[in-house]
This record gives sequence, structure tokens and C-alpha cells, in this order.
Amino acid sequence: MAQLDMDAFLKRFADRATAVKERGVPPLEGAARKRFIEAANQDFVDYSLIASASWSVEDERLVLRIPLSG
Repeated sequence: MAQLDMDAFLKRFADRATAVKERGVPPLEGAARKRFIEAANQDFVDYSLIASASWSVEDERLVLRIPLSG
């Protein structure tokens, strides 16, 4: 089994959040444009939440603690 590097894992999520914010909107119109922007915003939130997590191993389980404030 591959070794899990949690710090690198969380860094990849931070990089993904940054990439979502920096990418442009493709030439879409109307409802398709709105759906794309909504999906990008949700991706950013999801990636940012995981990237901000602290982690530990408890009872042979990986535990992510995600701050809900600030």
C-alpha cells in the first residue's frame, strides 16, 4: 500500500482551491454560465475546507478537524 503523506494531501487541496479561484470562465452563456460559476464556487469552498483541516490518527482512523469559523 502506498504511504499517505497527509501534509502533501492537504497541500494539494490548497493548490486546487487556488486553481479554482484563478481559472477563467469559459465562453458560456445564460444558465450554463451560472451553473459553471456556482460549481466553481462550491469547488473552492470544498477544497478550502479540506485544506484548512488539521489531522490526527485516532483508533486507527484518520480524523480531519475542519475549523468552521474564520
